[in-house]
Parts: sequence; C-alpha cells; structure tokens
Amino acid sequence: MPTPLGAIEPHAGLLTAPSPGQLLYKVMTIENLLRALEGCYLHFNRVDSYVDFPGADPHDGEQLPVDLVGNAGAKFIKAPEFSAANYYDRSRARTYTCCFSLQNSEYIWSNYANDSAYGKVALLFDYTKLRARLNESLDPANSRLLCNGVVCHQIFSVNYGIVEYVDWDQHQANATTLPNPIRYTYLKAKRFSEERELRISLSAIGIGEFVLNDGTTIEFPPTLSVPFDFRAAIVDGTICHLLRARNANPSYLRAALLKMNVELAAIDDSVG
Repeated sequence: MPTPLGAIEPHAGLLTAPSPGQLLYKVMTIENLLRALEGCYLHFNRVDSYVDFPGADPHDGEQLPVDLVGNAGAKFIKAPEFSAANYYDRSRARTYTCCFSLQNSEYIWSNYANDSAYGKVALLFDYTKLRARLNESLDPANSRLLCNGVVCHQIFSVNYGIVEYVDWDQHQANATTLPNPIRYTYLKAKRFSEERELRISLSAIGIGEFVLNDGTTIEFPPTLSVPFDFRAAIVDGTICHLLRARNANPSYLRAALLKMNVELAAIDDSVG
C-alpha cells in the first residue's frame, strides 16, 4: 500500500480559523527562544505528552468521556478487533501541536515558561503570514521527513484552528456520527478557557503502521522540530514584535540576540 502522505489543511472546514491578520502570542523562556533561533525550528509536542509543566492538560487530544462507550462499540468490518476508540487513541499518539494565544493576557504570562534563569518573552506572529509560510514548507510535494537520519515521505497533515472549550464530562461529539479525529485535537475542558488558544496541528493517519524501507516501524517521538527560518520571518513581518516580561534579563537577551545577528529593532523589544 502506498504511504499516505500529509495534506495542507484537509480539515479546515471542521475547525474555526481566526480572522486574517490576527496576532498570535507565543510565550517562551529566553533559553528556548535562543535555541529555536539557533536551530531554526518551531517546537511541536505530541498531544498525549503534555505533562511536563504544572497545569498541563493530561487529556489533551483525548476522546471525550461521554464518547467512549460509543466509540469502543464501533468496529471496522474488515478488522472487528479494532474499534473507533482504538483509531482515536492511535491518531492521538500521532498528532502534534504548536500552541499560541489569541490574547496578550495575564494568564499566559503567569502560567507558561516559568522555568527560566533569564525570564520569559512572547513572540507576536501574524497568523496569515505564519500560515502561508508553514503551508509552503510543509507541502508534501516539496518537503520530506527526517526519521533517525533516514529521509522519508512527509506524512503529517497540517491544520489550524481555535480551540473550543467544553464541559469535559458532559459534552458529546459522537451523538450522530463518529467525528473526525481532528475534532478531539481542538476540544479542551472549560477550565483552560483563559488560554484563548490557537493551535497548529500536525497529524498522521491513525490506521496501520508507517514502515521504513528496511522494515523498521516508525516510532512517533514525544516532540517534533519543524524547520522555521526565524530571521526570514522577522524580515517579512511574520514575526512582528517581541515582548519581554518585566522580570526578564534585558541585557542578556539583547547580547544573545545581537551575537546571533538578530536585530532587536526589527522585532521591537518592548515590555509585556
């Protein structure tokens, strides 16, 4: 069977997109910012791996509790031992997100990037330009996946959407039909609603296995590094501002950015 390739926004009709030109806020430690600049990547977490900081959502991307019985009872005709619930679990283990906020709020500054010796910053992205840049670089027609040093087909589909916050214990997504797995990626409990989250997802199909030419089954790691040229993004306005927390170390930040030939004037080092 041919390897199922990824696609560009195949599920856009199922998700809520922000308005063109919407600003996105990405809070990061200064250390992580510098690593991303140096390595030219955006960091994506597998959605079942958000357990590495206080307040993280252990149910991120998970099937809703009310949906579980129905999903478990729906079986595939040609594989009766494999249920829709199995399919959703496997899809979740192959889905990654990079998260932003639609709002510059006290909540995001208080709850994210708190393990830094030098403080935190927020990069402001122009959603429309970020989307265009990523869609071009992730197009399976001109991109490849590097797996353990082996160049592979690009198997991840990219989607963009605003998270919907629901009553986690009562909400039902499968009342009439089985939902596309992408819906679970963009549903979270109401207790996280202050995040005002926009997420970018990368997801591989949740059926079958992906195998290299030597027969090795591909394992999906907890994180992915997606190539992203920060300098070019600053020049073309994809990244339009950099805000730093009031307790951040401005001297260290300025010196580190200048050493990397990143002009602060281009990204407006102001206090958030």
